[in-house]
Amino acid sequence: MGPKQVEKKPQGELFRSGLENMISLDHELVKLSRLIDWDVFDEEWGKLFKSNRGAPAIPTRLIAGLHYLKHIYKLSDEEVVERWVENPYWQYFCGEEWFRHDFPLHPSSLSRWRKRIGKSGCERLFQQTIDVAMRSEALPQRELRKVIVDTTVQEKNITFPTDAKLLDTARRRLVKLANEHDLNLRQNYNWVSKRLLRQISGYAHAKQFKRMRAALKKLNTRVGRVVRDIERQLEGGDEQIREAFVHDLILARRVLNQKRSGKNKLYSLHAPEVECISKGKAHKRYEFGVKASFATTHRSGFVVGALHCPSNPYDGHTLQSQLEQVDKLTGVMPSRCFADKGYRDPVHSFVYLPFSSFIRSRSTDLRTQS
Repeated sequence: MGPKQVEKKPQGELFRSGLENMISLDHELVKLSRLIDWDVFDEEWGKLFKSNRGAPAIPTRLIAGLHYLKHIYKLSDEEVVERWVENPYWQYFCGEEWFRHDFPLHPSSLSRWRKRIGKSGCERLFQQTIDVAMRSEALPQRELRKVIVDTTVQEKNITFPTDAKLLDTARRRLVKLANEHDLNLRQNYNWVSKRLLRQISGYAHAKQFKRMRAALKKLNTRVGRVVRDIERQLEGGDEQIREAFVHDLILARRVLNQKRSGKNKLYSLHAPEVECISKGKAHKRYEFGVKASFATTHRSGFVVGALHCPSNPYDGHTLQSQLEQVDKLTGVMPSRCFADKGYRDPVHSFVYLPFSSFIRSRSTDLRTQS
């Protein structure tokens, strides 16, 4: 069933005081809540629920409000839900009329909602921040004509990737799936893998790399045995069981076959999209994540575009997509764009835009204007 509709004018209660009587109406979150058009989320996200059966979903204003608070105060899903119970201003911002002493939802519901709304839903959240800034005159429309574009690396929450940890993680995930689907493995190597991991870390710390490589080869052999054992048992078996193993088997094969100096390496099993990117920083030579492009206004520095760029493309090839997103979110196509030398055309000293005049790309402009 679709999201639960919040009553506009709830009936008063005798033994409870409304949130409006507990808070200051001049608070920044109260003013911001009145500028945001919350009905937009009902119209857009309500279409994602096709069935009319079952209990109603969580109100869209609560979901949108929690995501705004999460990014404003830089919190995790668990932290924003815990602090929401303690803060009456946060509850009012999310559409509550009475102070609540219980959790509004489980933190995992936020991640499920993000998967449901997808990229277009996240862009809708972003677009509302731009609309609010324009309605409150914090972002004049004339500033949208000049933007600064740059790329960075959106780092993922992963540990430093090593082949030993990836191999053991792939083995443990396959063993867990085999137990869930009643597959009898010849051997799961739980005890052996734990001992080999400890040996590999000890040899690496002592700089005994020959012994370390020998232990790593043994671990690779054990993981390969588990993979082949599962593949033999899945041949000619149930189609649904095979589909449950496809993703993890592909990842395990990638870890087994990848080389230290090879390309398209797998650095994380829970985030296969992670790449090793070098941005030329002196303090951090390599970063593990996904390249992201951002566009800000030239004068006030207001963010008007954010785009993820998988496969680590050349910066100049992301410029057109970034400016098209700015046009989609703001309704204004920038006439001038400032960028560093990473966007420079390989042949010429300026950046070509098929829908605008060319713009000279100088790193000094980016440092002095931003």
